[in-house]
Amino acid sequence: MINDKVLHALHKCPLFEGMNDISIELTLGSSNYKLVKYAKRDVYTLAGMPCKYADIVVSGRLLCRLVSLSGKQVEVSQLGEGDIIAPAFIFSYNRDMPVSVETDTEVTILRMSPETLKRLIDTDETIRMNFIRSLSDIDVFLTLKMKVLSLFTIREKVAYLLLERAGEQNSNIIHLYRSRQEIADSFGIQKFSLLRVLSAFEKEGAISIDGKTIEILNREKLR
Repeated sequence: MINDKVLHALHKCPLFEGMNDISIELTLGSSNYKLVKYAKRDVYTLAGMPCKYADIVVSGRLLCRLVSLSGKQVEVSQLGEGDIIAPAFIFSYNRDMPVSVETDTEVTILRMSPETLKRLIDTDETIRMNFIRSLSDIDVFLTLKMKVLSLFTIREKVAYLLLERAGEQNSNIIHLYRSRQEIADSFGIQKFSLLRVLSAFEKEGAISIDGKTIEILNREKLR
Protein backbone atom coordinates (compact mmCIF):
# COMPACT_ATOMS: atom_id res chain seq x y z
CA MET A 1 0.00 0.00 0.00
CA ILE A 2 1.30 3.45 -0.92
CA ASN A 3 1.85 5.65 2.13
CA ASP A 4 0.05 9.00 2.44
CA LYS A 5 3.16 11.12 1.80
CA VAL A 6 3.91 9.37 -1.49
CA LEU A 7 0.25 9.43 -2.51
CA HIS A 8 0.08 13.17 -1.84
CA ALA A 9 3.07 13.74 -4.14
CA LEU A 10 1.62 11.53 -6.87
CA HIS A 11 -1.58 13.58 -6.87
CA LYS A 12 0.61 16.57 -7.81
CA CYS A 13 2.40 14.60 -10.54
CA PRO A 14 1.13 15.37 -14.06
CA LEU A 15 1.41 11.67 -14.89
CA PHE A 16 -1.50 10.87 -12.53
CA GLU A 17 -3.65 13.92 -13.18
CA GLY A 18 -7.37 13.16 -12.89
CA MET A 19 -6.80 9.89 -11.03
CA ASN A 20 -8.12 9.21 -7.51
CA ASP A 21 -6.38 7.35 -4.69
CA ILE A 22 -7.78 3.97 -5.70
CA SER A 23 -6.80 4.41 -9.36
CA ILE A 24 -3.24 5.35 -8.42
CA GLU A 25 -3.00 2.43 -5.96
CA LEU A 26 -4.25 -0.04 -8.57
CA THR A 27 -1.97 1.37 -11.26
CA LEU A 28 1.20 1.21 -9.20
CA GLY A 29 0.21 -1.82 -7.13
CA SER A 30 1.59 -4.29 -9.66
CA SER A 31 4.52 -2.09 -10.73
CA ASN A 32 8.10 -2.28 -9.60
CA TYR A 33 9.23 0.94 -7.94
CA LYS A 34 11.29 1.98 -4.95
CA LEU A 35 11.91 5.08 -2.86
CA VAL A 36 15.40 6.57 -3.07
CA LYS A 37 16.70 9.22 -0.68
CA TYR A 38 19.33 11.90 -1.34
CA ALA A 39 21.01 14.18 1.19
CA LYS A 40 21.15 17.95 0.79
CA ARG A 41 23.71 19.06 -1.85
CA ASP A 42 23.95 15.59 -3.34
CA VAL A 43 24.57 15.32 -7.09
CA TYR A 44 21.60 13.63 -8.73
CA THR A 45 23.24 13.69 -12.15
CA LEU A 46 25.84 15.61 -14.15
CA ALA A 47 25.39 17.05 -17.62
CA GLY A 48 26.34 14.44 -20.21
CA MET A 49 25.34 11.47 -18.06
CA PRO A 50 22.48 9.27 -19.34
CA CYS A 51 18.95 9.49 -17.99
CA LYS A 52 18.54 5.97 -16.55
CA TYR A 53 15.30 6.14 -14.61
CA ALA A 54 11.73 7.40 -14.61
CA ASP A 55 11.92 9.35 -11.36
CA ILE A 56 9.20 11.37 -9.59
CA VAL A 57 10.02 13.78 -6.75
CA VAL A 58 8.17 12.77 -3.57
CA SER A 59 9.64 15.46 -1.33
CA GLY A 60 12.36 18.07 -1.35
CA ARG A 61 13.76 20.30 -4.08
CA LEU A 62 16.30 19.83 -6.88
CA LEU A 63 18.09 22.46 -8.96
CA CYS A 64 18.80 21.99 -12.67
CA ARG A 65 21.72 24.03 -13.99
CA LEU A 66 23.55 24.61 -17.25
CA VAL A 67 27.30 24.97 -16.77
CA SER A 68 29.58 26.70 -19.29
CA LEU A 69 33.16 25.70 -20.06
CA SER A 70 34.30 28.60 -17.88
CA GLY A 71 32.34 27.22 -14.94
CA LYS A 72 29.55 29.80 -15.02
CA GLN A 73 26.21 28.33 -13.95
CA VAL A 74 22.69 29.32 -14.97
CA GLU A 75 19.70 27.79 -13.26
CA VAL A 76 17.24 26.32 -15.76
CA SER A 77 14.57 25.04 -13.39
CA GLN A 78 13.70 23.80 -9.94
CA LEU A 79 11.97 20.49 -9.35
CA GLY A 80 9.72 19.79 -6.39
CA GLU A 81 7.00 17.52 -5.09
CA GLY A 82 5.24 15.67 -7.89
CA ASP A 83 7.62 16.68 -10.69
CA ILE A 84 8.88 14.09 -13.17
CA ILE A 85 12.63 14.39 -13.66
CA ALA A 86 13.61 14.88 -17.32
CA PRO A 87 10.54 13.22 -18.90
CA ALA A 88 11.69 14.18 -22.40
CA PHE A 89 14.88 12.11 -22.00
CA ILE A 90 13.44 8.92 -20.53
CA PHE A 91 12.71 7.43 -23.97
CA SER A 92 14.89 9.57 -26.24
CA TYR A 93 17.55 8.05 -28.51
CA ASN A 94 20.16 10.31 -26.95
CA ARG A 95 19.46 10.12 -23.24
CA ASP A 96 22.42 12.29 -22.18
CA MET A 97 21.25 14.93 -19.72
CA PRO A 98 21.82 18.52 -20.95
CA VAL A 99 21.92 19.89 -17.39
CA SER A 100 23.43 19.00 -14.04
CA VAL A 101 20.94 18.31 -11.26
CA GLU A 102 21.74 18.79 -7.57
CA THR A 103 19.57 18.48 -4.46
CA ASP A 104 18.84 21.78 -2.70
CA THR A 105 17.33 19.99 0.30
CA GLU A 106 16.95 16.41 1.43
CA VAL A 107 15.06 14.67 -1.38
CA THR A 108 13.00 11.50 -1.72
CA ILE A 109 12.44 10.06 -5.20
CA LEU A 110 9.96 7.44 -6.40
CA ARG A 111 12.01 5.48 -8.92
CA MET A 112 10.77 3.30 -11.77
CA SER A 113 12.61 1.86 -14.71
CA PRO A 114 11.77 3.25 -18.16
CA GLU A 115 10.37 -0.20 -18.98
CA THR A 116 7.95 0.02 -16.06
CA LEU A 117 6.78 3.47 -17.14
CA LYS A 118 6.37 2.23 -20.72
CA ARG A 119 4.13 -0.57 -19.50
CA LEU A 120 1.97 1.95 -17.62
CA ILE A 121 1.75 4.15 -20.72
CA ASP A 122 0.87 1.17 -22.93
CA THR A 123 -1.86 -0.15 -20.65
CA ASP A 124 -3.47 2.99 -19.18
CA GLU A 125 -5.07 5.59 -21.47
CA THR A 126 -5.11 8.30 -18.79
CA ILE A 127 -1.41 7.94 -18.04
CA ARG A 128 -0.61 7.80 -21.75
CA MET A 129 -2.37 11.12 -22.46
CA ASN A 130 -0.98 12.70 -19.29
CA PHE A 131 2.56 11.79 -20.32
CA ILE A 132 2.04 13.20 -23.83
CA ARG A 133 0.64 16.39 -22.31
CA SER A 134 3.59 16.74 -19.93
CA LEU A 135 5.98 16.52 -22.91
CA SER A 136 4.00 19.22 -24.72
CA ASP A 137 4.16 21.47 -21.65
CA ILE A 138 7.96 21.31 -21.76
CA ASP A 139 7.93 23.35 -24.99
CA VAL A 140 5.89 26.05 -23.28
CA PHE A 141 8.25 26.09 -20.29
CA LEU A 142 11.41 26.24 -22.41
CA THR A 143 10.03 29.06 -24.55
CA LEU A 144 9.33 31.14 -21.45
CA LYS A 145 12.69 30.27 -19.88
CA MET A 146 14.59 31.27 -23.02
CA LYS A 147 12.68 34.55 -23.05
CA VAL A 148 13.56 35.24 -19.41
CA LEU A 149 17.25 34.38 -19.77
CA SER A 150 17.86 35.89 -23.21
CA LEU A 151 15.44 38.78 -23.69
CA PHE A 152 14.58 40.12 -20.23
CA THR A 153 16.57 42.97 -18.72
CA ILE A 154 18.05 42.43 -15.24
CA ARG A 155 15.18 44.46 -13.77
CA GLU A 156 12.63 42.28 -15.60
CA LYS A 157 14.38 39.10 -14.44
CA VAL A 158 14.25 40.17 -10.79
CA ALA A 159 10.59 41.22 -11.08
CA TYR A 160 9.80 37.87 -12.72
CA LEU A 161 11.51 36.03 -9.84
CA LEU A 162 9.58 37.95 -7.18
CA LEU A 163 6.21 37.45 -8.85
CA GLU A 164 6.95 33.77 -9.52
CA ARG A 165 7.89 33.15 -5.87
CA ALA A 166 4.79 35.03 -4.70
CA GLY A 167 2.68 32.74 -6.86
CA GLU A 168 4.41 29.62 -5.57
CA GLN A 169 3.99 30.69 -1.93
CA ASN A 170 0.50 32.12 -2.52
CA SER A 171 1.39 35.28 -0.64
CA ASN A 172 2.80 38.78 -1.19
CA ILE A 173 5.26 38.01 1.61
CA ILE A 174 8.04 35.96 0.01
CA HIS A 175 10.53 33.87 1.95
CA LEU A 176 13.75 33.43 0.00
CA TYR A 177 15.45 30.20 1.01
CA ARG A 178 18.58 30.91 -1.04
CA SER A 179 21.37 33.46 -0.75
CA ARG A 180 21.56 36.57 -2.93
CA GLN A 181 24.60 35.06 -4.68
CA GLU A 182 22.70 31.87 -5.52
CA ILE A 183 19.76 33.89 -6.86
CA ALA A 184 22.10 35.99 -9.01
CA ASP A 185 23.79 32.85 -10.32
CA SER A 186 20.42 31.36 -11.25
CA PHE A 187 19.93 34.20 -13.74
CA GLY A 188 23.55 34.43 -14.83
CA ILE A 189 23.91 37.97 -13.48
CA GLN A 190 26.25 39.64 -11.02
CA LYS A 191 25.27 39.77 -7.34
CA PHE A 192 25.84 43.54 -7.39
CA SER A 193 23.32 43.92 -10.21
CA LEU A 194 20.73 41.92 -8.27
CA LEU A 195 21.23 44.02 -5.12
CA ARG A 196 21.04 47.23 -7.13
CA VAL A 197 17.70 46.26 -8.67
CA LEU A 198 16.26 45.10 -5.34
CA SER A 199 17.33 48.39 -3.77
CA ALA A 200 15.71 50.33 -6.63
CA PHE A 201 12.44 48.41 -6.23
CA GLU A 202 12.47 49.14 -2.50
CA LYS A 203 13.07 52.87 -3.03
CA GLU A 204 10.22 52.96 -5.55
CA GLY A 205 7.86 51.43 -3.00
CA ALA A 206 7.37 48.19 -4.92
CA ILE A 207 8.80 45.94 -2.20
CA SER A 208 9.96 45.92 1.40
CA ILE A 209 13.06 43.88 2.30
CA ASP A 210 13.80 42.30 5.68
CA GLY A 211 16.68 39.86 5.37
CA LYS A 212 15.45 36.86 3.36
CA THR A 213 11.86 38.04 3.56
CA ILE A 214 10.52 40.34 0.85
CA GLU A 215 7.02 41.80 0.86
CA ILE A 216 5.48 42.91 -2.43
CA LEU A 217 3.79 46.26 -1.75
CA ASN A 218 2.83 47.24 -5.29
CA ARG A 219 2.69 44.64 -8.06
CA GLU A 220 2.18 47.23 -10.78
CA LYS A 221 5.59 48.73 -10.06
CA LEU A 222 7.13 45.32 -10.74
CA ARG A 223 5.60 45.00 -14.19
